[in-house]
Amino acid sequence: MRQICVREGVLKITLHVLKNMNHTDLANTLQNKSLMSVYQPKLKCNLREKFKSINEGISQHGSSALLNEIYTELYITEYWSGDVNNEHEVRQIESASRRPATQETPINCNDLFKDKPIRSVLTKGVAGIGKTVSVQKFILDWAEGKANQDVTFMFPLPFQELNLMKQKNLSLMNLLHHFFPEIRKLQVIDCDSYKVVLIFDGLDECRLPLNFQKNERRCDVTESASVDVLLTNLIKGNLLPSALLWITSRPGAANQIPPECVDLVTEVQGFSDPQKDEYFRKSISDQILTNKIISHMKFSRSLYIMCHIPVFCWISATVLERMLGEAECGAIPRTLTQMFTHFLIFQIKHKDQKYHQKCGPDPQQTRESILALGKLAFQQLEKGNLIFYEEDLREYGIDVRKASVYSGVCTQIFREEFGLHLGKVFSFVHLSVQEFLAALYTFLSFMFRKTNVLMEQSTGLFHFFRNPNMPDFLRSALDKALQSENGHLDLFFRFLLGLSLESSQTLLRDLMPQTGRSSHSKQETVKYIKEKIRENPSPEKSINLFHCLNELNDHSLVQEVQTYLNRGGNNHLRGIRLSPAQWSALVFVLLNSDQDLDVFDLNKYDPSDECLLRLLPVVKVSRKTLLYECNLTEESCRVLSSVLSSNSSRLRELNLSNNKLQDSGMKLLSAGLQNPHCTMEILRMCNCSITDEGFAALASALRSNSSSHLRELDLNGNNPGESGVKLLSDLLKDPHCKLETLQIKNYKLTRTGV
Repeated sequence: MRQICVREGVLKITLHVLKNMNHTDLANTLQNKSLMSVYQPKLKCNLREKFKSINEGISQHGSSALLNEIYTELYITEYWSGDVNNEHEVRQIESASRRPATQETPINCNDLFKDKPIRSVLTKGVAGIGKTVSVQKFILDWAEGKANQDVTFMFPLPFQELNLMKQKNLSLMNLLHHFFPEIRKLQVIDCDSYKVVLIFDGLDECRLPLNFQKNERRCDVTESASVDVLLTNLIKGNLLPSALLWITSRPGAANQIPPECVDLVTEVQGFSDPQKDEYFRKSISDQILTNKIISHMKFSRSLYIMCHIPVFCWISATVLERMLGEAECGAIPRTLTQMFTHFLIFQIKHKDQKYHQKCGPDPQQTRESILALGKLAFQQLEKGNLIFYEEDLREYGIDVRKASVYSGVCTQIFREEFGLHLGKVFSFVHLSVQEFLAALYTFLSFMFRKTNVLMEQSTGLFHFFRNPNMPDFLRSALDKALQSENGHLDLFFRFLLGLSLESSQTLLRDLMPQTGRSSHSKQETVKYIKEKIRENPSPEKSINLFHCLNELNDHSLVQEVQTYLNRGGNNHLRGIRLSPAQWSALVFVLLNSDQDLDVFDLNKYDPSDECLLRLLPVVKVSRKTLLYECNLTEESCRVLSSVLSSNSSRLRELNLSNNKLQDSGMKLLSAGLQNPHCTMEILRMCNCSITDEGFAALASALRSNSSSHLRELDLNGNNPGESGVKLLSDLLKDPHCKLETLQIKNYKLTRTGV
């Protein structure tokens, strides 16, 4: 800092001398370049102090850890699809957790802007997957001189802080001066002379309209406009066209940015299995205890899958470090509800120790606080809001003046942050925490008032039960959850079921009504869930229903299938007839097992169209699928085409040889190969009765898909004429086609010859 002061003094003297000599232009040029060298160290210093620590859900200073000490590298890849994935994020997590980490080339955040043509990057990822932490590490590495030292200025502008300025009218320079007062003497940002990066974190938290179509055009950084207008012009490149932009967002909100405004889309896929273990080892100093925690998490597959999210790793570490250590005792959590219930209890105890050391805890006040937070969580969940401001808290009867106490009630559940001289921002540390508290509020509302707030939310009227009955209440909740196509109530309903168990009510006895707990039998609910499974819903809904049975500690259907699998040996289920419910159970078992699904072989189960359709979710997460000699028809080609077109599939190699698929099947499959989302690299279709007509459809598909990844094609044993052979062999001469090897009519053709 002393060096900066000396530079400032020398600069002032030099500028004074030049202006007295009437060298005004030279003085202005020197001032701009010198201010850069003077104020860059100031900016770096302030950013280093701000981002050197990480608060994993902890709002209080002093409870944080140094980011560099606990940071675990995340798995980030280029995103293949421009489509919006509207599925509930827990579905996306479970799908992503099955992807082999070797399938895509990971991207290091520090390399995002290494390629000069890239101006703007959009990074997608589900809530809690690590987008903000990645941004924090990116900024810290720059501020500490470790990476991107060709960047002169880096300006982080989180959307949750920009929201607080939505009523302001100011210029872009004034906006930057407001957030970064250390550069206030810079009147213009000259992006042509030096490199500038603007970072907009949390697009899903944006409450600005971002009207790219109607907002007026702005090109002058000194001209005033609303913050919304400034942002849309920055992103479109009208303001600071040479500046580099990095925007992060949950998947569902990413479509707010026009595709033409984005040069590169990346996806944060969270922790791979080795990274999960690395996180626990970095976070917990006792390595013997760490090994116990990792073993327990791997044994409970549903918990280990959720550890794909860094925030859930932190929640699990918080709970299990105490329960597997000496501080706590009792049944170790094996389900999501058990984990979140213990987490809530720990936070309540933490609050009691912090705020009631002298007079003791007040159960009534704690209950009221949890209900207030739960109501906020529930009603804002319906609106899709993850962040809240002071007016939101007031609406739900939460005293803003006691925000720190509410933060204390759930010290690491309900997070309080301070914008730069702007006001307070509140949030739950993760969507799953909000869903848990929403489920708890729904359950307690039934227990206290015998009302169904789910019905109230959809009709606007209270729904009172004439004869309060827990199974009826849970059935109505399940029916509502199943009505959702994107599964936005999936996790909420899992929590609701888990809370209905007497064991959960025992843990939460201080929050329960004095009239006692509900002693209903879970068998009625289990029976109803199994009926829904037998109705054969979509694979995603079916999988969630098995998670629901898991929350109720019912594993009967899964154990039936597991018995068949164990009895079948290497042949698995070949020759065994399964009911629709058992097929769904098989999918659940395979997707939640720790066995490698890199290769899927239909011959180990039942070689038929029906079996392939039943096991399609497993095909989606496999890298190599073997379907040779499986009696498949064009119907299988229809469903496989949908897999090839899916942005969630990572299928790379497909063997369909020795099935009578004919030209009709080839045409259906070609539609999938034509899709730009298709990632197929190797396709084998020997002896499939395909003629010129099918070959022409395949050649057309590969020509029209400029992003096709197909490099090896084996079509031996089919019946093409000269025209079909020529159409495909000509692809080897096409510089825009990636095909390298073609086997046809017992010849092997390559780009270099036969």
